[in-house]
Amino acid sequence: MDTLVFDIETQNFFTDPGVGRDNFDALKISVVGVYSYKREAYGMFGEDEMPELAEWFAAAGRIVGFSINRYDVPVLNQYFRRLKIIPATGAPAPDLWLKERIDLLEEVELASGRRISLSRLAECNLGIKKERHGSEAIALYREGRMDELKAYCRNDVELTKALYEIWRERHYFLLPDAATGGTVKVEFAKQA
Repeated sequence: MDTLVFDIETQNFFTDPGVGRDNFDALKISVVGVYSYKREAYGMFGEDEMPELAEWFAAAGRIVGFSINRYDVPVLNQYFRRLKIIPATGAPAPDLWLKERIDLLEEVELASGRRISLSRLAECNLGIKKERHGSEAIALYREGRMDELKAYCRNDVELTKALYEIWRERHYFLLPDAATGGTVKVEFAKQA
């Protein structure tokens, strides 16, 4: 089975008129970025490419992301539920809640008791920050700047992939330490 690292961007957000808090049905995907370990390739999928994206996810045993359990999985699962079957194969669309999920933000929260942004986590462990802020993604979509949006989403997937490999191989992250201004090592249980 494949392992996928992914990130979604949406056309709207909970704070937009007519959406409302935790109304995942009302959120619309603009782009989904994915890295497949089996394919050794990145893929970028728009809202109209959910059948192809479902094929990638159907072949995955493990899915990885940052805050995926709170946002990405509920949003993407709504699309797969509406799809019902994968046209190319006739197989049922995947249910992401049934996949093994590695949510790196949840891993940090469980080990440290606090939340951290993807940008800060990447800065502490990879020496690089995100190029843009997540709130810009909706503006990029609304302005029709799809190439920039795809590049932004892919960058998030690349950072998440690099952090996942650290989590898997090193079994710890460095987190910012407000008391010292440095970093503190937070260890995780070894994973398969």
